[in-house]
Amino acid sequence: MASVRLDNIRKVYDNGQVAMAGASFEVEDGELLVLVGPSGCGKSTLLRMVAGLEAITDGTLSIGDRVVNDVAPKDRDIAMVFQSYALYPHMNVAENLAFGLKLRGTPRADIDRRVAHASEVLGLADMLDRRPGQLSGGQRQRVALGRALVREPAVFLLDEPLSNLDAKLRLSMRVEIARLHHRLGATMIYVTHDQIEAMTLGQRIVVLDHGVIQQIDTPMNLYAKPANLFVAGFIGSPAMNFLRGRLHLDGSLTRLDMAANTTLALGAPSPALRAFAGREVVVGLRPEDLRPADADGDGERLPLTAQLEVVEPVGNEVFLNLRHAAGGLVTRIPPQPLPESGATMVLDFDPACLHFFDADTGRRIDAAMAPIPA
Repeated sequence: MASVRLDNIRKVYDNGQVAMAGASFEVEDGELLVLVGPSGCGKSTLLRMVAGLEAITDGTLSIGDRVVNDVAPKDRDIAMVFQSYALYPHMNVAENLAFGLKLRGTPRADIDRRVAHASEVLGLADMLDRRPGQLSGGQRQRVALGRALVREPAVFLLDEPLSNLDAKLRLSMRVEIARLHHRLGATMIYVTHDQIEAMTLGQRIVVLDHGVIQQIDTPMNLYAKPANLFVAGFIGSPAMNFLRGRLHLDGSLTRLDMAANTTLALGAPSPALRAFAGREVVVGLRPEDLRPADADGDGERLPLTAQLEVVEPVGNEVFLNLRHAAGGLVTRIPPQPLPESGATMVLDFDPACLHFFDADTGRRIDAAMAPIPA
């Protein structure tokens, strides 16, 4: 296996469109790194530049100790799995797995060994005589993975390989890919627009938007400390709640003056927040950190009133969609008796769970709230 290093990689098309504004990071040897972002953010373009399928406008790309900017795709020692299975319908599974190796002139004994290993790892050993039309979508995707696996490349590149599968198959294939990575210790770069896929698979995640890297971090750090409003809103399902307003210091407390003459108490100000007094900020709150008020709750939580609009029960939890005067809110709670839609609910939250962002730049304000004064 090998590491992959990108040093200020840029992609600008002939019409002036900037697809990648300057990507710099390193995928460590044996790491599974995920590129995630909305459609058009540049993640697949970046992967294709690593593969050699897109020319690099500027910057340096290295695989292992070798700069590969001008190296042909076939000589980069990579294997790519696409969104489409692209299996040969007239060949059986064994022939599909072996076809690329045959084209490369690999000795027959080596082909047989690699096909046997890949089919065992991916649970395809009893399907080698079947053709693609006799396989399920998940089985076809395993064959596509196997075709990359038999190459024994230095780096695996996976471009939204689960997009064509239904929800249940996506879940099972995510687990299979994670197991495969753990078993092989392979270097993998995985592209997806699905942030759940990114969070569950990636050891680290690169979040992209409009060709610009927004943050590179572990899944839990992205969730707990998003660098800006884009990352905060993109990572997490349901998405983070945002309330925008002007920050005011009121004695020993902080308040947010929002639209429709509404005010939200935020607790005692931290030193970082004092610098934003009188300025526009955005306050973020994860759905699980907002809950129906408990009459017996402690004094460390603050109230917020909103109207219940839609209840979404999903089994082990319930999503409540509410309307506050300053905007929509979503809360994630355990199943419990709830009022009818249209009812007014009092919610509360722990001020320590709040996230603060500069409304002008969107950047995170590292401002952990101090305890509420007695």
